[in-house]
Amino acid sequence: MEKVITIPREMIKNGEVVIVPRKEYEEFSRWKTFVKAFKVFKPTREQKKDLKNARSDYKKDKYLNLNEFRHKLENRG
Repeated sequence: MEKVITIPREMIKNGEVVIVPRKEYEEFSRWKTFVKAFKVFKPTREQKKDLKNARSDYKKDKYLNLNEFRHKLENRG
């Protein structure tokens, strides 16, 4: 016996309907649950200021690459 589903035209016109194969829906559902485990990072005002300064320094070539940083750490003291 076939199942018939009627979708109201208004839902289709308004873009309220999405048809996805079950396997893909289940995969998305698992992913969505996984993502909820992570918190969204919201920087403080101070962190935003620090990032702005860091970007400014980078544009002015005022930064160390990883090798330079390691060298400075090894030779301090």
